[in-house]
Amino acid sequence: MKRHTLNIRKDDTVVVLSGEDKGKRGKVIKVLPDQGKVIVQGVHMIKKHQRPTASVREGGIVEREAPIYESKLMVVCPNCGSPTRISHKKTEDGMNIRICKKCGESIDKI
Repeated sequence: MKRHTLNIRKDDTVVVLSGEDKGKRGKVIKVLPDQGKVIVQGVHMIKKHQRPTASVREGGIVEREAPIYESKLMVVCPNCGSPTRISHKKTEDGMNIRICKKCGESIDKI
């Protein structure tokens, strides 16, 4: 499969743009670049039937987050607090950083 380059990284705050969870905000738990999907805390919850195993004592129906497509999400800028598109910029020391299109501040913690 083709590996996607995603603008969303782990520990970013994102907002859902479309679907059942439209408008919800959450923190990114895991990024799956091979699938172009992201797992967000409290978003796209599914019910999974869990069988009792050695690690999971009780079986039953467990609710957990499922992956959601990256195109349905938008990064929330930590500085201005609004959902924004991202531009990329190279610093003097050669690092690539993400820039908020609305306020012009860096999204990455340097």
